[in-house]
Amino acid sequence: MKQKKIPMRTCTGCGEQKPKKELVRVVRSPEGEISLDTTGKKPGRGAYICPNAACLAKAKKAKRLERVFACAIPENVYAELEASLQNGE
Repeated sequence: MKQKKIPMRTCTGCGEQKPKKELVRVVRSPEGEISLDTTGKKPGRGAYICPNAACLAKAKKAKRLERVFACAIPENVYAELEASLQNGE
């Protein structure tokens, strides 16, 4: 039987390629709202990040999410993302 191809994505924080299911998707909706997408099905532009605060801190420091989404990201959004990652959502 033929093995299924495992979709790989790159973490915006550490830059490592990992299976899509191991990463958390951050999505910018068509309205411009940025949020975590735990299902992977929300519409909009997506970026993937490891489910730990260290990768989010790296992405924040290097402004990688701003580059991916081509817009400024407010500080309260980073705080919300960090709280969500620590809660294990």
